Amino acid sequence: MRHLKIFFVLFFLIALSAQAQQPATGVTAEAIGQANLRATADVNSALVGQIQAGTRYPVIGRHEFFPWLLLGNTTTHEPTGWVFRDLVNIYGDVAVVPVTTVEVGAPAGATPPAPLTLMSTATATATLEIFGVALPTATPAAASGITGLVLGEINVRYGPGTEFPRLGVAREGDTLEITAWHTQLPWVQVRYPASPNSLGWVAKDLLEIQGDIFSLPSLSQTRFDLPTLTPTESVIQASTIFSGTPVMISPQFRSLGDQLWMMMLQAGFEPETSKLGSLFLLDLRTGEAITFGNDIAFSGMSLNKIAILAELYRKINETPTLEEATTLVNAMVCSENTSTNQMLDIIGDGDGYAGAQEVTGFLQQLGLNQTFLIAPYAIDRNNIPTPPFPLIVPPTTADQNRTEPDSWNQATVADLGWLLGSLYQCAYSKSSPLLEKFSGEISPHECRQMLHLMSNNKIGALIESGVPVGTRVAHKHGWIDDTHGDAGIVFSPGGDFVLVVILHNPTWLDFSESFPLIAEITRTVYNYYNPQIPLEEIHQETIPECNGASSQLVDELMSANFEG
Repeated sequence: MRHLKIFFVLFFLIALSAQAQQPATGVTAEAIGQANLRATADVNSALVGQIQAGTRYPVIGRHEFFPWLLLGNTTTHEPTGWVFRDLVNIYGDVAVVPVTTVEVGAPAGATPPAPLTLMSTATATATLEIFGVALPTATPAAASGITGLVLGEINVRYGPGTEFPRLGVAREGDTLEITAWHTQLPWVQVRYPASPNSLGWVAKDLLEIQGDIFSLPSLSQTRFDLPTLTPTESVIQASTIFSGTPVMISPQFRSLGDQLWMMMLQAGFEPETSKLGSLFLLDLRTGEAITFGNDIAFSGMSLNKIAILAELYRKINETPTLEEATTLVNAMVCSENTSTNQMLDIIGDGDGYAGAQEVTGFLQQLGLNQTFLIAPYAIDRNNIPTPPFPLIVPPTTADQNRTEPDSWNQATVADLGWLLGSLYQCAYSKSSPLLEKFSGEISPHECRQMLHLMSNNKIGALIESGVPVGTRVAHKHGWIDDTHGDAGIVFSPGGDFVLVVILHNPTWLDFSESFPLIAEITRTVYNYYNPQIPLEEIHQETIPECNGASSQLVDELMSANFEG
């Protein structure tokens, strides 16, 4: 009888509350235990609050593509935060809730919004105690005081085992709060706000533990019914440098970008880790450009020889001499650093350091401010000459920590991509940033000569391996121990495009990982433009030896009439 009375009392109170605070959609959500509220529909967005079981919130919006719901204030229905759908029980038909992309702010010191409370805690307690029933008191989770110092770059996982999805990465020197230990497995549970349930797991041996973990709660279960994680969202961005507003990205082009992003992730080059990659793609017909990792600085390697080439052509203002043409071929086709430094000497009137800084000034005039060269290429790393004057390192907003790039020679994928795009426009259209910024100093004929020169850089790998044999590719490749990349223009029957890919792994990047991935990315893009004649598979070839400048190519560069 007592339980029956309790049921009727609760039913009556719930009915009254529902009448008083019925949301506009009639749909509410209640946490299954505890759930985080975030600023956007993304586990990586700002944490703006938490909700607990026993409280229902009005659902005022939903994401069109991802399983996230926007909850509202129970009184005003103002947006409160986004919650992952699997972390809540839903009451009502979500299909009637409008689609939205509202971002929720969390001002410093703001009071959390009022929950949809059926009655005050005091009133509920007093009401139930009339029938001799006491309510349990909710106790907020307190810091355990037991921590683990991360000994190296490690994965934080959704459960106690490598078979569970990775939530993120902790880096050497980070400190994680330990909340529990597993009795059967050598793993500990840690506080991890980026997780849907604010918890993660780390292998115990990867931490230097401070305190007694056995004073913490223990867990012995081997089955974890965790909510499904939201798939890793694409970080594809529209890109622009030369104009104020990016060209609108079509759904098809964005879908291609998402596919390339997933290829990068599946190959193990993930932005949260120190093994990562960046990409830039420009459609030379429509002007659409997409990129990811464009804010990461990489060692410029030989990729920055594209900028040296362009500045040299601006400097000479005439067809190259025999000596200059030979130097150009050896630097751009054979990728000789000695010849590259001779190019810098020409630019700097005999001073390679001055030439390098002129190249940086050229890039800055184009608005390519994340890429620079401030010294000649090292021929003997054990005998690097001292510059005759203090080197000026240009300011950059690119991340110069992630890949520990060369301090004298750096580049980003977007800067390299837009430089190639500008060379293409200069060669084949009436307008180009190169022609506008350097009127009278660079001509369309010279731009076509530069692209012809780079089209003779044939290595049978990287971008070249992802297009049919015989396809014209004007590109410059580069690699050092920890970083490999290729930047080029592909001339295809279905449309021309610029593609830049740079990959990095600390200390050593294996060619067996980088070369096939860049080739597969290129093949995917090529087939997007040429669906009627797709390339079935990549074709790896042996990189040929370069036996010095080709006399035919030297003659072509010296000709005022040869167009390439």
